Amino acid sequence: MGTPAFAVASLDALIKAGSDIVAVITAPDKPAGRGQKVNQSAVKQYADANGIKVLQPEKLKNPDFLQELEALKADLQVVVAFRMLPEVVWNMPPKGTINLHASLLPQYRGAAPINWAIINGEKESGVTTFFLKHDIDTGDILFTEKVTLTGTETAGELHDRLMNKGAGLLVKTVKGIESGRYNEHPQEQLAEGMELKHAPKLFKTDCLVDFNQPVEQVYNLIRGLSPSPTAYTILNDKVLKIYNANYEPGEPGIAAGGFITNNKTQLKFAAKDGFIIVTDVQLEGKKRMSIEEFLRGNKL
Repeated sequence: MGTPAFAVASLDALIKAGSDIVAVITAPDKPAGRGQKVNQSAVKQYADANGIKVLQPEKLKNPDFLQELEALKADLQVVVAFRMLPEVVWNMPPKGTINLHASLLPQYRGAAPINWAIINGEKESGVTTFFLKHDIDTGDILFTEKVTLTGTETAGELHDRLMNKGAGLLVKTVKGIESGRYNEHPQEQLAEGMELKHAPKLFKTDCLVDFNQPVEQVYNLIRGLSPSPTAYTILNDKVLKIYNANYEPGEPGIAAGGFITNNKTQLKFAAKDGFIIVTDVQLEGKKRMSIEEFLRGNKL
């Protein structure tokens, strides 16, 4: 059960490891873009190309869907980047339902763990497999794998690293369940005495850069929102998305949010204790471009 490209890597790895995938459950097709062309999920495209049965329920409690799901007689259900399942679904297979989550649980439960780990300046992240139960991202942990963060990668780069790490971990988990060689670790025990950080869904209000913050914090926000949903500021009454930037600490000498430019190769915004040097931007109504391209067409 999955929808975006993140889930395709896991599906592909399971097939290559010899797992018998009886069906894929993914989001319904949706019209997208100006032409309202029907958009199929990445998981559906992969399943169709590999001759795997696809189910696309609008509602997961629909009796017809539940009947079809039961008829598959799956031993185990695997969830990667899907949606919240009702108990009647996750409790159906004899070996249960497992989920792959892009964080080191119990830290960063929620919809946007990759983004929040970078926004908060974490030094490590990772992937976790666990059994589903009632509350989201709280089931007993099966396996984890850590990755060290560089302090410079974007959410997009970490997404790709964890996508591949997660695929390998999922194969290990499924093989472990198949052979009975696994242990369950209750998250309540792991969370004892730990300050838990959460990873809620990101909204546009989370993406507006506050240059009154310390410069490293602003830098982490930009990295953690790139390439999506993207940090932004307002420049000459227009939204300027910032995809990539560098930073230099030090007394900026101008008010936070003010900028300095040579109108050729550099545009830097003052933060509380340094400058954010933007390198990759998109002005409202324009395409994404390097700062040099941007300054050629926009004298500030």
